[in-house]
Amino acid sequence: MKLRIGDRVRFLNETGEGKVSRIKDKNTVFVEMPDGFEIPYLVKQLVPIHTELIIDRDTENIELSPEAHLTDAVYFVIEPDHELSSLISDYRIYLFNASSFSMLYSYSIKDGEYFQTLKHGEVGPYQKVLFKQVKMQFFKEHSYHKVDCLLYKNGFFKAQLPIAEIMFVSPATLNESKTIRHEEFEFPVYGFLLKEEFLNTREVEYTLSTEDVQRIKSIKEFKSKETVSRSKKEYLKSLEKEVDLHIEELTKNTNGLSNYEMLNIQLEKFEKELDEAFAKNIKKIVFIHGVGNGRLKQEILAVLKATKGITYHDASYKDYGFGATQVNIL
Repeated sequence: MKLRIGDRVRFLNETGEGKVSRIKDKNTVFVEMPDGFEIPYLVKQLVPIHTELIIDRDTENIELSPEAHLTDAVYFVIEPDHELSSLISDYRIYLFNASSFSMLYSYSIKDGEYFQTLKHGEVGPYQKVLFKQVKMQFFKEHSYHKVDCLLYKNGFFKAQLPIAEIMFVSPATLNESKTIRHEEFEFPVYGFLLKEEFLNTREVEYTLSTEDVQRIKSIKEFKSKETVSRSKKEYLKSLEKEVDLHIEELTKNTNGLSNYEMLNIQLEKFEKELDEAFAKNIKKIVFIHGVGNGRLKQEILAVLKATKGITYHDASYKDYGFGATQVNIL
């Protein structure tokens, strides 16, 4: 029996379970107990816990089956933060890799005509990764969820077809589906199967037609710089905005205005533009506030810190120096 770091195990000769935290040698591993302590165990004294999600054909959802035959599978999982629907505040979206393969993944949502990638990375065998924590409103605004995965092992393995799935998940979908329990998750979850047919063998033969050969010969060079159509450039540009908060840009005459009054004018402009960015689905907005004594920037950061659904950071130094803040709306 071969154990991996992260595998959950039960003890053969005593009550309890834990998680493999380190490999000492081919016969011994360290097991992390629920209290956080690590204890060395012989591999032959451990029994791996194989729990899996399977499809309930009647509800088109997932459920546990202790009698299920152990098979690889990959799932898109949504976990509410409470068992009672009336007390649910947030939902956590996961990719659950219940397979022996490692995966490179990307998670995207449909935003108008295009898909926007929210997260990408790598997840190991029998592990899960948190994509995003959201409110129910998120599923009202973004019902199409796209998951792409490439599967591999760090050794010999049989080739697998990649995962490329688009799921429709709306509030109605969740309300009509049943939740199930799984020990990998604290609360009952909604689950959607992404892949279960892992091929035992795969023989692929590729042949080039005369047309393919001529097309390849016609390619004189490979350009590393990505080309984007004019219409797509214009669309992406429409999702960005730049707002200059220098007082001379906001009022024709500053005579008679106190520093406090000028600051209020700048902050009113900032909050108005931020609200409009949310309403118009702007994805990036740069506020040019200058350096000065830093008071305006401090007030802006205080508002941004209390605003949900955004990230923010200093804008490009090359373009703005130290005098601008970029806000990304999620």
